[in-house]
Amino acid sequence: MFNKILVANRGEIACRVFKTARRLGIGTVAVHSEADRNALHVQMADEAVAIGAAPASDSYLVIDRIVDACRQTGAEAVHPGYGFLSERADFAERLAAEDIVFIGPPPGAIEAMGDKITSKKIAAEAEVSTVPGHMGIIDDPAQAVIIAEEIGYPVMIKASAGGGGKGMRIAWNDAEVREGFERSKSEAASSFGDDRVFIEKFVTEPRHIEIQVLADRHGDCIYLGERECSIQRRNQKVIEEAPSPFLDEETRRRMGEQAVALAKAVDYASAGTVEFIVDKDRNFYFLEMNTRLQVEHPVTELVTGVDLVEQMIRVAAGEKLSIRQEDVALDGWAVESRLYAEDPYRNFLPSIGRLTRYRPPCEGTNGDGTRVRNDTGVFEGGEISMFYDPMIAKLCTWGTNRDEAVAAMSDALDGFEMEGIGHNLPFLSAVMEHPRFRAGRLTTAFIEEEYPDGFRGVDPDAQMLSQFAAVALVLDAIERTRLASIADPRFAGDDAAGDDARTVRIAGWNVPTTLRRDGAEFIVGVGDSPPKSIVTGWMPGDRMARLRIDSRDRAFKAEPVPGGYRLRHRGVDLSVMVLPGRVAELAALMPEKLPPDTSKFLLCPMPGLVVKLHVAVGESVVEGQPLAIVEAMKMENVLRAQKAGVVAEIPVSEGDSLAVDDIIMEFEA
Repeated sequence: MFNKILVANRGEIACRVFKTARRLGIGTVAVHSEADRNALHVQMADEAVAIGAAPASDSYLVIDRIVDACRQTGAEAVHPGYGFLSERADFAERLAAEDIVFIGPPPGAIEAMGDKITSKKIAAEAEVSTVPGHMGIIDDPAQAVIIAEEIGYPVMIKASAGGGGKGMRIAWNDAEVREGFERSKSEAASSFGDDRVFIEKFVTEPRHIEIQVLADRHGDCIYLGERECSIQRRNQKVIEEAPSPFLDEETRRRMGEQAVALAKAVDYASAGTVEFIVDKDRNFYFLEMNTRLQVEHPVTELVTGVDLVEQMIRVAAGEKLSIRQEDVALDGWAVESRLYAEDPYRNFLPSIGRLTRYRPPCEGTNGDGTRVRNDTGVFEGGEISMFYDPMIAKLCTWGTNRDEAVAAMSDALDGFEMEGIGHNLPFLSAVMEHPRFRAGRLTTAFIEEEYPDGFRGVDPDAQMLSQFAAVALVLDAIERTRLASIADPRFAGDDAAGDDARTVRIAGWNVPTTLRRDGAEFIVGVGDSPPKSIVTGWMPGDRMARLRIDSRDRAFKAEPVPGGYRLRHRGVDLSVMVLPGRVAELAALMPEKLPPDTSKFLLCPMPGLVVKLHVAVGESVVEGQPLAIVEAMKMENVLRAQKAGVVAEIPVSEGDSLAVDDIIMEFEA
């Protein structure tokens, strides 16, 4: 076993590896860029080495600096995490030349599986089901159109060296092929230094299901069940679970055996993942093999009890697998939600800034037997940088069945406090509550189909509105009691609110209420709804209100606003006013403030870099026409005209860095 390992990565995956290394008694070394000098992974490691400037190309991707860090610290082995250098065969070869162990597969396996064209040929030779497509290099858009027409629409354009959704485009016609070809090549070149792309058939109603494999250097290889990764946005996974709610045991076995056959075909050793696309009839086709630890590996660990990082370390140290295929059993169900620094209300565009509040739910076993795990690389007060992936954390829950695991995830998301940046917590909550997700009817088009116009929040039903109103009423009563006790200490501990009636204004409606306090219990009536029993230990100033409502524990994020509270729960975000009767009558007469008209401007929707300006001052544009490309967090975003017009002014240039809502173009009124 190693005495010291270095993790050539950052963020939550570096922290994750350090946890296992510490448990095994192995010393740890972190590397960090200038931007990450105060990062959590740096604080967790025994030693830390600075390796360069903030851009990954000047730090985390510089092999010489990783090797130098190993020399400085005496690290015997390197775990690459995922992304960055994790699937670079030349990195593994360089480490071997320096007599440093690479905690991952052999360079030959990385090279064979890292090229999607080569990997598909190897898969076909290993009798693994593959998607129909053109595996050769494509030179220009015209050739891409010819190939796409031969395969038949829709098609997927993919970067040969790609991963993580970078360099991928779906095309339904010739025009989309031409544009997608250019964007895929550009993204592939900037993300991987390799602009080759290929085209394959896009399977309709597809599910993305992957098999976790584990192999040693003695010829043994097993599979550890599957993960369902169908909830994706822009080809980037958002929610994963294990096992899949779709597979039967026979399909699972056949997929697992094919994954093992592919791993053995390239003499694989370490943890790896074979990804499949599965159609509605459970026909499955090989997509790619990821020769590294997957982001979503925790759900497999939760249902198998196998620490995949530990197994990777032991395999790299030359040990044989201690687990045989017959030892693998899937216990319960696990769900993972990826928390991203992105604004779901602005088409999920990246968000950067400081985490003014970051308080995840407590990890461990809950009273009902469900479990919570949170893999993270940030902390309250830390900064989310524009230089790296926008992932903040991976929140996971486990239950004895899928319903339990999903319910536990809903509760955990409600209890997750995060402020200071845009984040996708409300969207994740909305998905957990979605009837189609609850039923397990998933495809990779789930988000596109269920949120075709983007995420606009959750429209609460009457029951939810009643619950929000009741919670606001209780918080208001507690606050008024406290104010009364401050004004006259003789009232301390008494219910100063008494039976005083209040009107709740919620979602544009005035709702009459009643409230009575019986010891620690509040009996709340809202409109015609049955009275609710509420017990809570909330105190004014708390940003999280934990309440027992009719014998069910609930968590609401609570923020005071003039006349009431902003409450957030289950993806619903509402400001609820609690007003005396006459005040409620007058409030209903107040006009609503309308947002400013920005229709004549093209505003930058996220912090980013202007890569391309497609039009010039004085040029006429039509609806849907590309106007500019802004790159943010490694993704190129095409900004299009919302309506026809004439460009009046362009106050920016290519190469400029912009903040949110900076003006890119102004159009004639």
